[in-house]
Amino acid sequence: MLLQDEQYVVKWLSQYGALPKTQITRMLQKPAQTADKILRNLKKQMRIADVSSGYYIGLDAMDKPDQRTILAVWVLLKFIDYVDPMAHYPAVYPSQLFFLKENTGYEIVVLYEGEQNLLKLLQPQEDLKYIIVLPRISMAYGMRLPHAPCLFATVDFQGDEEPGVTFYSEEAVSDDEISGHVG
Repeated sequence: MLLQDEQYVVKWLSQYGALPKTQITRMLQKPAQTADKILRNLKKQMRIADVSSGYYIGLDAMDKPDQRTILAVWVLLKFIDYVDPMAHYPAVYPSQLFFLKENTGYEIVVLYEGEQNLLKLLQPQEDLKYIIVLPRISMAYGMRLPHAPCLFATVDFQGDEEPGVTFYSEEAVSDDEISGHVG
């Protein structure tokens, strides 16, 4: 029988595929030593395996990390203190991830260059907000947004183990006030 935290790790990896070890450690919300012990126990039980020399962890050593999902998880981690460990899961395309925070649903949509038209596929619902992750915030100009509250984010890897995530309000983008970002 797996312990509660071990069950969380197995569930997350079954939902999202291989994830960076750093993300799993952060999602556990435990001290690094405790998280390492949880992961060691799961490896010993052959429930999880190192992927790409241990940078990623998956259910199987052959798991392929999905970069869109990984970007979405970095954004999720900015809210992790307010999200129950089982209150996030894969979303319906073109979104990558759905999570509940204070009875409001959020979908994280990761778009690459030239994919702005994918927003037309979103199905806005009451009490649902979107976080649109872009490679650079200038992509947001002129974007046709769904009829739902939207927040923009960029994930900036500066060589650190954990990237910086910057949030921008819909108003800041539409008012050309990129310097007025939040987060």
